[in-house]
Amino acid sequence: MNIYEIRYAVQNLGKRKLRSSLTILSILIGITSIFALLSFGIGIQKYVDDLADEAGRDKLFIQAKGVGAPGTDENFFLAKEDVEFVEKMNGVNEIAGIYFKAAEIKFDDQKRFYFLMADVVDKLDFLEEAFSVKVISGRRLKEGDLDKAVLGYNYQFEDKIFKKAIRLGDKIEINGNRYEVIGFKEEIGNPQDDTNVYITVESFEQLFPDRKDKFSFVIMSAQKGVNPSDLADRVEERLRKFKDQEEGKESFFVQTFDDALATFTTIINVINGMLVLIAFVSVVVAFVNIMNTMYTSILERTKEIGVMKAIGAKNSDILLVFIVEAGLIGLVGGLLGVLLGYVVSNIGGSIAASSGFALLKPSYPLSLIVGCLVFSFLVGAAAGFFPARRASKLKPVDALRYE
Repeated sequence: MNIYEIRYAVQNLGKRKLRSSLTILSILIGITSIFALLSFGIGIQKYVDDLADEAGRDKLFIQAKGVGAPGTDENFFLAKEDVEFVEKMNGVNEIAGIYFKAAEIKFDDQKRFYFLMADVVDKLDFLEEAFSVKVISGRRLKEGDLDKAVLGYNYQFEDKIFKKAIRLGDKIEINGNRYEVIGFKEEIGNPQDDTNVYITVESFEQLFPDRKDKFSFVIMSAQKGVNPSDLADRVEERLRKFKDQEEGKESFFVQTFDDALATFTTIINVINGMLVLIAFVSVVVAFVNIMNTMYTSILERTKEIGVMKAIGAKNSDILLVFIVEAGLIGLVGGLLGVLLGYVVSNIGGSIAASSGFALLKPSYPLSLIVGCLVFSFLVGAAAGFFPARRASKLKPVDALRYE
């Protein structure tokens, strides 16, 4: 294959602009869908990896078994003595029992129900590292802040939670009690977490005296050199015996930070896989269209093929000309698909961010771009193989006599 044969393939595409354009359009749609979906999948994986690096992979959680978010099962709790028991175990570095419960939040005569979380003020550095969220405006909670609150990121904006944006110094009501807003947390990236309200442990216990020393979940870290998975197994076994529960019938489970992220990543990958599979259907349609286009092109150029063979072109030369021509159709469609996919995913990312899902941010590594281009070229080349093979086997005499 030489430069003249490639130029010949390009010229033939230019001679049939409408047909080539329609064929390119079919693969463009498929590559656009695949590129956009994969960019979101890679972006979410990057978010998870960054979160793991920030929080540290030494973190573990103890929470209720068989329910949704912590704090949604009113019957489950970890008692203060449970936390103290685990704290004394070898391998446990830091530990904090967390109060977490839905509450009524009122501002400017509007009421909403979101989760209320108690910040353990003497362990704020540990909690901020574990949850990868810090106060970005105002200040953190401190001892004695019984009528103070720190709000999640979304409260700062109009029409996100309330019609009016909340500012530092504003007063809100939590279950009928007034609190001054002293700070806002940074954006986590999903609406549920970014609507949390944070108060001190003492304030929480005043609001819910029946929940005192009954924690919704526990977060802890492993000592340096201790394998978090091994520690999780040991904590689960010993805490089960301490709570006098049967194996397999525990009311709780212990999960490492990596396990929690792996579960999240698996769910996202399954969803992305299904969406990419659906998008792949359009690639199959494009494959058929390219094959049909190449068969039509061969029929129109039968005499031309005969002339090429008569002046010395070999079967392999004819085969490569048509395979490259089909591959170029796929490559052009892929290039346009990548460009359109970039635009679509950026728009999608902006819509997701404005809806509170900042974690749904697309990412565009070079491997994704090159992979889509190579894939589109190979789809085109594969689709052109059988028509090209047929063209290469034409006998010069029969081809020249073809009408």
